[in-house]
Amino acid sequence: MRNELSVPLTVLALLALAACGSGSEDGSGSGSAKPAGAPDLPITGVHWTFDSITVDGKKTSAPAGAHVEITEKGRAQGSYGCNRFGATAKLDGDTVTLGPSEMHLVGCDPETDRFETNAKRVFAGRLKAQLAGKKLTLTSAGGDTVALTSQDPAPLIGTTWTVDSLLTGDIAEPLPAGTEKSARLTFTKDGKVRGNLGCNNFSAPAKVTGSKITLGRITATRMMCAGTAGQVEAHLLAVLDKEVTYNLLHRGLTLTGPADKRLSAVAGR
Repeated sequence: MRNELSVPLTVLALLALAACGSGSEDGSGSGSAKPAGAPDLPITGVHWTFDSITVDGKKTSAPAGAHVEITEKGRAQGSYGCNRFGATAKLDGDTVTLGPSEMHLVGCDPETDRFETNAKRVFAGRLKAQLAGKKLTLTSAGGDTVALTSQDPAPLIGTTWTVDSLLTGDIAEPLPAGTEKSARLTFTKDGKVRGNLGCNNFSAPAKVTGSKITLGRITATRMMCAGTAGQVEAHLLAVLDKEVTYNLLHRGLTLTGPADKRLSAVAGR
């Protein structure tokens, strides 16, 4: 009798041990597998502003205008603050997998270029996502992180718009070194536009009708504006000449004046 019982007991013991030790088919263990039917994090269709990127423990703050949106059609698209980019994006539960970036390359100031270099390194491949309210953190396998915050659209009126690039025709140029964040403008409820041209403070009547802004006479301070500051001011004055067409895209603004002189600006943070 003892021998007859020992065989099935041994078999049962082995089966129990096998059941306890079983995991996913790839050997990663049940604790690391995505639960069946786990929902994807609600991070698509949101305008995410880059706050910072941390590489090897060193944190780099994001420039104004750096943002990304992950679309429901499987794309990540946005700007690193100077160059625009796009990539495939797959969301699976709390994991975002990004394909190789396609980029529109222009020269950037050193600070923005440093952030962009780190962003291209970290904002790629397989990233774990952690969502806490409006804050999103993406973490690479090596422990580097991308910190983002969801942002609501910015209205034309009442927003401080910081000029980040100057455009003539199809040619876009970032603001020259030393003039970054100097030029800004705010359209007010009392029908004016006020700000700084990159050198002098200014104001002017501004009537918004549809996609047009009709500007009155510009009054400005009288500082001498030489070098790159003068170049920025001359470009803005060429844009803000009588009638301007505006295009508002979430937290970005483009103004087009005569002779296809344009500027792009981002909402202040």
